[in-house]
Amino acid sequence: MGGVELIIIGVAAVAIAAAVGAFTIAFRRAEPDASSLWPKRVERRARQTDRSAPTMEIVVPTEVDEEDQAEPQEAMVEPEPSHVTEALAPITESQVIVEASPEEVGVTRRQFFNRSLAAMSVAWFGIMGIEILAFLWPKISGGFGSDVDAGNAAELIPEMTDAAGLITPAFIPDARAYVVPAPAEVSEDLTEKDLVAGGLMALYQRCVHLGCRVPWCGDSQGFECPCHGSKYNSIGEYFAGPAPRNLDRFAVHVTDAGRLIIRTGTIVETPRAIAQSVSYPQGPSCI
Repeated sequence: MGGVELIIIGVAAVAIAAAVGAFTIAFRRAEPDASSLWPKRVERRARQTDRSAPTMEIVVPTEVDEEDQAEPQEAMVEPEPSHVTEALAPITESQVIVEASPEEVGVTRRQFFNRSLAAMSVAWFGIMGIEILAFLWPKISGGFGSDVDAGNAAELIPEMTDAAGLITPAFIPDARAYVVPAPAEVSEDLTEKDLVAGGLMALYQRCVHLGCRVPWCGDSQGFECPCHGSKYNSIGEYFAGPAPRNLDRFAVHVTDAGRLIIRTGTIVETPRAIAQSVSYPQGPSCI
């Protein structure tokens, strides 16, 4: 694993840690403050007490009896019975303040938004972390991004070459690569980079200009891109068109059992060839 991959993994780890930290801070901030809640609790309890307090009905007489008017003045100053005095005594109320528990208060608006924001942040960072790890790690079960078995190396060359010496590359779908015969004399640079093994090399099917798939042209014995006209010889060396370099190549090796393995997780770029190692074109162009 190279330095770039380690850096990306570190960034992903930091992002995940930041998400966890944001989630924790949001929940801490969401805790209700008792000092800010008690005035509302007191007001609510007071309203409940007022509604439950007994009420007194005061009846005001509208007519005066004539006999009451005829009573002497002394009768009006008689002391009131004790039970009447007690009935008219002022009524005092006592309020009992009981603080509501967090369960009674429930989830506040701030708590709801903080928790929603934390959940969305964790989900976003989690998805980004999974995508980064999926991009860096090749598939365990095979396929593009891992080591792909292209077949028996000794049998591939005869299958690709006809009696006239013309070749037809073997296309390996899982590797997205063309396997072609390598010339007898190849540069040491290609050998040192493990781009040639068992007399074979693997070319990435993607054009280096804008990424179109480059088909093989049997008449000209080369690869010709139909999108913008870039052309390459049979081993992917640049010949013409807007392509900035040769076709990209995969690292390859032959196992002890003679199987050609294409390492699709290792893509090697090479600059435009100064001189053609293989003659091109050998016939009419397909585009």
